[in-house]
Amino acid sequence: MFHAMNFNAGGLGSLGTQQLEWLEKDLKRHRSSTPIVLFAHIPLWMVYPDWGWGTSDSAQALSFLKRFGSVTILNGHIHQTMQKVEGNIAFHTAASTAFPQPVPSKDSAPGPMKVSADKLRETLGITNIHYLKGHGSLAIIDSSLETASR
Repeated sequence: MFHAMNFNAGGLGSLGTQQLEWLEKDLKRHRSSTPIVLFAHIPLWMVYPDWGWGTSDSAQALSFLKRFGSVTILNGHIHQTMQKVEGNIAFHTAASTAFPQPVPSKDSAPGPMKVSADKLRETLGITNIHYLKGHGSLAIIDSSLETASR
């Protein structure tokens, strides 16, 4: 799991030299046919840089992953369910069981949204991830707390 602990000007996360070196070294021991799954707190793609929803040095981390045929990167932090596929990399951000965040550009800043108690279970979410050996991709299922409890 990556932790973008350092925050740069503008609020973007940063993996830092130590984590980037570790990732590069760790990936070298795997064949390009190995499916790779990374867990990151802050997105490794620039979801919305104005709110700090991205990692400034993610391009370097992503460059280490280009040789792999199947890469999935999972993250939280932004409390939004979003997906993006770029080449061999599938990015997936998950909703949160903590507090809802506004949709980028729909509000002036990120932060907890005020949601009435009767609507909270509709806005908070949970993600289930299933892997079946021999299948190329993960089964990622997002649902609200309301629908997950049914």
